[in-house]
Amino acid sequence: MGKEVSTFGDVYSYGVVLMELFTGKRPTDSMFTGELSLRDYVKAALPDRAAEIADPWFNFENEAFDQNGQSSGGGTGNAGKWLGSVLGIGVACSADSPIERMKIEDVLRELHNVRNRLVGDHRRRRA
Repeated sequence: MGKEVSTFGDVYSYGVVLMELFTGKRPTDSMFTGELSLRDYVKAALPDRAAEIADPWFNFENEAFDQNGQSSGGGTGNAGKWLGSVLGIGVACSADSPIERMKIEDVLRELHNVRNRLVGDHRRRRA
């Protein structure tokens, strides 16, 4: 965009990649015309409808997860919570204004928190 290169651009790209990975949609998808963008699409689904916009590969309709991320079978259960957290990071990273984007250290901390909620804190298992 004619601006000076900075890490804010990398954070933006990372956010877009997160949204692409978990929705299975590209920013250039034909559904994103006019004012609708991948970011707007994801943002509109948060926090309650994250599982609805997930890539069908995740198969949330047949899988439910308890608070610890353990499968309990049937329905969307809490699966949308961790997905909503990850997609929320993608939205925060791709804010229009570079100064409004998450800092990469905050992104890493939040992703670690999501992982720890899903599989438990790996540091406790090593002790």
